[in-house]
Amino acid sequence: MAGQGTPATALLVKRGIAHRTHPYRVAPDAPNYGALVAVALGVAPERVFKSLVTEVDGALTVAVVPVTGELDLKALAAAVGGKRAALADRAIAERATGYVRGGISPLGQRRRLPTVLDESALDLPTIYVSAGRRGLQLELAPADLVALTDARTAPLQTH
Repeated sequence: MAGQGTPATALLVKRGIAHRTHPYRVAPDAPNYGALVAVALGVAPERVFKSLVTEVDGALTVAVVPVTGELDLKALAAAVGGKRAALADRAIAERATGYVRGGISPLGQRRRLPTVLDESALDLPTIYVSAGRRGLQLELAPADLVALTDARTAPLQTH
């Protein structure tokens, strides 16, 4: 589809990483947005991951967790050797990544941030993450996401 290029998709093409893009339509302010994205894509919700920009001891960090759970901030802090984690301010997250909320991709960010992927992703053949814009998801192998972001993996979600 024309006009679907984002820094995230450009990175995947440049590195020759197998991936697919999936457009969808969900109102950006809809409650339970991630679950609705999974329904719109026709995939199991545990395969759809959200990218959350956080601050761990004052340093920006990206947590990539399934939309089926919430981010365990204590687990995230522990995963990166920190003491305290909190969600980053929206404006700070958007400025650091170059993406808007609801379309923040773990790939192709303006400033490459440390990334932690929930370990549940490793049990799946492919996962879905934002392609860098609302209404567009990327499907790729979790190992490729780990390699491209130098991500650590850890249990990050609460249910």
